[in-house]
Formats: sequence, C-alpha cells, structure tokens
Amino acid sequence: MLAADPGASIANIAAEAGVDRRTVYRRFASREDLLAAIYGARLAAVEDAIADARLREAPVAVALHRYVENIIAVNRTWPVDLARMLADDGVRARRDASVREVDAFLERATDEGLLRSDLPQGWASALLPQLMHLASRQLPGLSPAQAADVVVDTLLRGLRTP
Repeated sequence: MLAADPGASIANIAAEAGVDRRTVYRRFASREDLLAAIYGARLAAVEDAIADARLREAPVAVALHRYVENIIAVNRTWPVDLARMLADDGVRARRDASVREVDAFLERATDEGLLRSDLPQGWASALLPQLMHLASRQLPGLSPAQAADVVVDTLLRGLRTP
C-alpha cells in the first residue's frame, strides 16, 4: 500500500491489513515509527540478499545472478522507496555499506573480465539497480530467478567484453 501511496494514513494501512488502527498504534507510536520499521525490514532484507549472494567468494557469474534474484525478491516483498529515510544517519550508513559492497563486487566482475572496462566508472553500479527495479515491476509474471535471467543477460550483453 505504501508503495502505491507513500502518504497513506495509519487508518488506511490498518484497514488494508484488516486490523483496527488502535492495533497498529499499540505496536507503533506514530506513522514515522511504522515507516522506520518497514524501511528497517527492507534494509535487513537487502543486507541478507547481499550476504546470501556471497559477492566476495562465489564465482562472479553465480554471485551476480544470485544477487539480482535476491534483490528482485526483496523489491517485490518490500516495494517501498528508501529515499524518505535516507535523512536518518543510521539508515544512510547501512544503505551506503550495501552500496559499497555491490560496487566492490562490480569492480571484481570488471577485473575478471565479465564486464567491460572501457565504460565510465560507476556505470554498471548505476545501471544494475535500475534494471532490477524495472524487472521487479515490469515482469511480474516471471519468478525472481527468471527475472534475474533477463536482468543478467541484459547487463552482460550490454556491458560484456568485446
């Protein structure tokens, strides 16, 4: 609901969940507390997705596919934008740590020849999240694994070494 209407009220959220708004307020003192919990859960899911992909240890192609599949699943489970919470230093630090981990992985992929090295620095880092976001929203009939196939194929054919 919050993905479709970021301004949704606690009453609307409670109604969508099938509970009384007092039930929501028993757990969350304010709408901001509810949003912080949602964003925290999304960040934890992203961190788990990165850890599960084994970006530092697994073969690059395997890690790339696992990461993309995991993030597509996270995007579909938690379709909320973190931008509103990035003013929070803790949220920003966690998000930035995840970004650094993925950036280091994409550098590894370039160093190992999976991605082209003649593109502007950071291009793959900017493109990959956009592809995953598109696949999450535009390919709802595909499983996360199938959508990951599309994203990885698109990324590698567009950024592959000649």
